[in-house]
Amino acid sequence: MTKHEYQVVAEAVNGEEAVYQYELYKPDLVIMDITMPVMDGLEATEAILANNPGAKIIVCSAIGQRNMIMRMIEAGARDFIVKPFLEDRIVMALEKQFQSI
Repeated sequence: MTKHEYQVVAEAVNGEEAVYQYELYKPDLVIMDITMPVMDGLEATEAILANNPGAKIIVCSAIGQRNMIMRMIEAGARDFIVKPFLEDRIVMALEKQFQSI
């Protein structure tokens, strides 16, 4: 992502760690997977947004997770990208969010 001038500041292996990393780094944007151990993407999204209502979260999901995508959008996620995805789709989703900063 650095060739597009975006920097990854943290990665998490589960939802609980994603919440911790968010609080530690306060990134401009989070790309959140739905299916994760310990705490899923919906729970992590809700936890982040409970303390940081302005957080920008994009859902990353596999095909066939439409109901969970909708639940995450209802919880406050701002967009979604479906796996497998192309780099251009990620960049498009990022640029859409940064236009509103």
